[in-house]
Amino acid sequence: MASCTQHEGRSQLADYRVRTLLTFTGFQDPYAKGPLAENEQAGPILSLLSARPFEKVVLLSTPNTTQHSKDTKEAIQQRYPQIGTELIEVPLVDPTDYAVITKGVRDAFRSMPKSGEREEYFVSVASGTPQMHAVWILLIASGEIPARVLHVRPPRFVSRERPLVSEIDLTSSTFPTVRWEATQPAPDYAPSKELTDESRTLGIVGDHPSLLKALDTAAALAASDAPVLIAGETGTGKELFARLIHRLSGRPAERFVPLNCAALPRDLAESVLFGHKRGAFTGAVNDQLGKFDLADGGSLFLDELGELPLESQGKLLRILEDGVLEPLGAKKGHRVNVRVIAATNSDLSRAIKQKKFREDLYYRLSVGQIRLPPLRERAGDIPKTALAILDRINAALRHPKKLTPGALVKLQGLPWPGNVRDLENALERSALLAKKEVLDADDVVLAEPPGEDQVNANLPEPQPGFSIEDYLKDARRKLVARALELADGNRSKAARLLGITPQALHKFVGKVRRT
Repeated sequence: MASCTQHEGRSQLADYRVRTLLTFTGFQDPYAKGPLAENEQAGPILSLLSARPFEKVVLLSTPNTTQHSKDTKEAIQQRYPQIGTELIEVPLVDPTDYAVITKGVRDAFRSMPKSGEREEYFVSVASGTPQMHAVWILLIASGEIPARVLHVRPPRFVSRERPLVSEIDLTSSTFPTVRWEATQPAPDYAPSKELTDESRTLGIVGDHPSLLKALDTAAALAASDAPVLIAGETGTGKELFARLIHRLSGRPAERFVPLNCAALPRDLAESVLFGHKRGAFTGAVNDQLGKFDLADGGSLFLDELGELPLESQGKLLRILEDGVLEPLGAKKGHRVNVRVIAATNSDLSRAIKQKKFREDLYYRLSVGQIRLPPLRERAGDIPKTALAILDRINAALRHPKKLTPGALVKLQGLPWPGNVRDLENALERSALLAKKEVLDADDVVLAEPPGEDQVNANLPEPQPGFSIEDYLKDARRKLVARALELADGNRSKAARLLGITPQALHKFVGKVRRT
């Protein structure tokens, strides 16, 4: 028994790794100013330590960051006493001089006490100057420093409760690999294997809390026969969620009938939906089954519900209430068993006020409601979504494509007004047009924004007395006001809509009020 225990102990010791983080300190370490005056938030280094475990941290300090380095070391020792922290002074007078930075990093790495093969190195490129980051990457890519690159984005910039960490392996023999970590807290529920498998099959990708909440709601509603209303912008995946609900409901998989209400001719809408008997109207030479009969026993998906003609809405309401279908021209109705799932990208409450949509139908359909978040609100999901889409695109290509980390960073920073469909179109366009196998940021081909000519037409005509500064100030003031209106006064949300930091928005609003 003793020898067995000793053997297990040696085995565990052999597998043990000392994870060591190497990083310059920056002016945002250890804490950065938050949106409010005295509100400090964790800087890049503390944010990374909250998301990844390390046994040792080596801080590289320059003459410009001496105090920041000391404060960071103290903060690490207070927060994470189990982590060994070492401070190395690097005499960089000019933090933008590549040659001096390279020598300083080399000397610092050589002077560090090593733990042999048990040491596993990681380098953070979130603190320090861009020149420091470039030197780290060059020394790692050349094999001089055996490490993997880490980059952390604080939660306030990625709409998450915890930091988003990306890991890049530059030593891969084929191509640098990127791993994007989902570091937000686990949801309050445990997704079933069935939900996970069906979501993956349908191509629903992401682990942002807002998406997980929508998936959880879809799974909970699937077991009932109650109508479901899915709201979301164009391209957010409303039909995918409808199919997910249907597949989880236990109804026959093939009995899913989609219908785009916006494509229904007004004079044929009732015939298409409810069917008709021969002679019901001019041209009705045969009996015709409607979508409800075709979906009997399954699910009917009514996309773009807000476009359904008002005269058809009353008949739809009756079917939802009593399950009796009356085709046009029929002498009596018959029962159907149809689960109705509707979707809209329009504001139905406004349509109700404008008398374009029935209020009673809205409440009947919205027994179960799901809101799908736009892609810009879950930016952390963009890289993994892009890679999943590219896998599907590559299946049809003779020469599969790959994305560089730079391309993923560019994709993550774009607003994607058309959401996932917009991202998919851009990737397919880029893959088809690119002549090389590895696509960088410059190889991402975006569509021309709609209404470009109209935007140019609305620009003022320069003339004597015109002030571009006054025009831009006025445009900025109007954009900020509109963003605050859309965000219901929430400045952090408004800042994300404008693509600026909350601090910049707070400063601008304060300046406007003073003037």
